[in-house]
Amino acid sequence: MTVAVIPSRFGSSRFDGKPLALVAGKSMIQRVVEQTNLSNSVSKTIVATDDDRIFKAVEDFGGHAVMTSDECRSGTDRVAETAKILNLGPDDIVINIQGDQPIFHPQVIDDLIQPFDDDPELAMSTLAFKIIDEREITDPKDVKVTFDHNGFALYFSRAQIPYPRDGQKGVDFYKHLGFYAYKKSFLDTLINLPTSRCEDVEKLEQLRVLEYGYKIKVVVTEHDSPEIDLPCDIKRIEARIKASNQGLETVTGKIIYK
Repeated sequence: MTVAVIPSRFGSSRFDGKPLALVAGKSMIQRVVEQTNLSNSVSKTIVATDDDRIFKAVEDFGGHAVMTSDECRSGTDRVAETAKILNLGPDDIVINIQGDQPIFHPQVIDDLIQPFDDDPELAMSTLAFKIIDEREITDPKDVKVTFDHNGFALYFSRAQIPYPRDGQKGVDFYKHLGFYAYKKSFLDTLINLPTSRCEDVEKLEQLRVLEYGYKIKVVVTEHDSPEIDLPCDIKRIEARIKASNQGLETVTGKIIYK
């Protein structure tokens, strides 16, 4: 079974109430759920929250939500608690989808879980997108990732990695996208690991995996997934939705935005 979990909390230092903010007439959390449900790879989509307002909003638009503890230290812990509530088995695949990416292409979920079919021993995967917008290379808001010749992560950073010391041109940089897939058994292991040093410095949960010696498979997808970090980002996303609805952006075989 493959279950997608969208951790969602109301409070945010930069954008309070973000999951319920309207994006072209629908709440952000509704758009994330709808995009997830377009994937043929997902058996069930669940919003994991600790807030009654989000829980009710999800139920009102016909989605499924569970209430999790307000003491979860991270979204990963919230996802793990949801997997436990659902009584998932150790080999079930759990997908962690960030709730601030309302127009992601559902194909990225298929890309994310493909490595588990290729390697039954795989514990965790995530996504990367080759950077096109040069601003993202140095913007700390956009997390970068480097990976080895076998596609396993070497490091994630808010800084520019790799850094062209001698000013080399033609270097490829990859942005990390906020999607993770785990075997349920590994998710249980992950949440019991203490916060690691680089994780605390960079404020990136995925570094905990690397610092304790585990591997993350990085899948390069052809689809970007723009995030909404601040209220001002909503207009940019709404412009993308409008362009899609007018036929200016097309996606073969799927209706992506409404």
